[in-house]
Amino acid sequence: MATEQMMKPKLNQTLIAILLLSAGVRIAVALYLGDVVDAPPLLTDQRSYHALGERLITGHGFSFDRGWYPFTQPDQPTAHWSFLYSIFVAAVYAVFGPHVLAARLVQAVLGGVLLPLMVYLFARRVYHVSPLNPAAAKLNEYGLSEERLALISAGLAAVYFYFILYAATLMTETFYISGLLWLLVNAIELAEEPTLKRGLLLGLSLSVTTLLRQSILPWAAVLIVWLLWTGWQRGTWGRTVRSSVVAIGVLAISIAPFTIRNYAAYGQFLLLNSNAGYAMFSAQHPMHGTEFREFEAAPVPDELAGQNEAQLDKELMQLGIGFVLAEPGRYLALSLSRVVDYFEFWPTPDTSLLNNVGRVGSIGLLLPFMLMGLWLAFRYGGPHATNGWRTFTQSPLALISLFMLVYSVLHIFTWAMPRYRLPVDAVALPLAALSIVHLAHWWAARRRRPQPA
Repeated sequence: MATEQMMKPKLNQTLIAILLLSAGVRIAVALYLGDVVDAPPLLTDQRSYHALGERLITGHGFSFDRGWYPFTQPDQPTAHWSFLYSIFVAAVYAVFGPHVLAARLVQAVLGGVLLPLMVYLFARRVYHVSPLNPAAAKLNEYGLSEERLALISAGLAAVYFYFILYAATLMTETFYISGLLWLLVNAIELAEEPTLKRGLLLGLSLSVTTLLRQSILPWAAVLIVWLLWTGWQRGTWGRTVRSSVVAIGVLAISIAPFTIRNYAAYGQFLLLNSNAGYAMFSAQHPMHGTEFREFEAAPVPDELAGQNEAQLDKELMQLGIGFVLAEPGRYLALSLSRVVDYFEFWPTPDTSLLNNVGRVGSIGLLLPFMLMGLWLAFRYGGPHATNGWRTFTQSPLALISLFMLVYSVLHIFTWAMPRYRLPVDAVALPLAALSIVHLAHWWAARRRRPQPA
């Protein structure tokens, strides 16, 4: 006990050092990109959020002063972009003026602390010994403590180049991934001990993540099913149902103001954002053939001109589904081609040098460790180590494996590119940490082995 108490300050200091390093490198990249909205990479999204921030602080609401990608008309209300992130940019501009660099620096500091911290908390929860996670005890037997694994996970997040790059751009990625990790932590804790307080926290994390990017909603539905399954298996069904209802209620309350705003703006129902229909339409468009071209957007049909965004979202979704039903074979081949786009870790000529370096310097380096870590995790905590499949399905490892599978399949069958894989990268960092520590122990043991005379 005394030893543990002595080590605690040192470990906390290590975490603080990681967070300082993380913020520092992100600030450096933000300064490098500068106060220019057209700085690469990912020009369209940065320009859009910059323009929305300016329009909000000048009293024009969520709109653009000219025609905007993909279908927003001048001075007309838009719901295509994240409301919450637009408000963040506007808040920074309200304090510092409409300077992109100000938004970059604020996000670099906040994201530099938040994302590695959430990875740290997530890894601790994944490797924490509990009734849902008995396999974690085996890791401690091998010297793979949750604290050590969590610190290494946080360190990887601090220097993961893609995370550094996106923290310095006007994009939702940094806050969205942080919200997702918070969501998973809350879900694991609620599964272990369902309470109304934990339902409230789950609802808050669901709300933040959804308002940053609504594409999390299909996963939210899967998550609720997993929680109910776990509650049924553990004999906490009633409490799990009540906690889940609280979480769903908080999410509904957070979305409601924007749904009401959309109805007032368009005269018809639009839950949150108007981008799902266009994404389905453009990504399945026949122009792709059977080879997906991630940076090419399909033009909106002329016959839909003049419709508002809520109408366009509905019509384009129907057209996208129509493409799938009309040519299911082509759609399957097209989706298979997106596997390459989704897992791309090599440099490509259609992206900037900075983006290519970021891709190779992150997933390109850590993918082998993530895969090895996944194998080790199943070796220590798979069905054979947790008294069968039924027990295993209630574990944190089952939850994160389910997330990586569902989230990846969702994007491969809709719209895939490396940036959409980043949440999966973040969830896989504790697995990379596991393999790194395991290899370090193996190497140390090998060096200590007596050499033959």
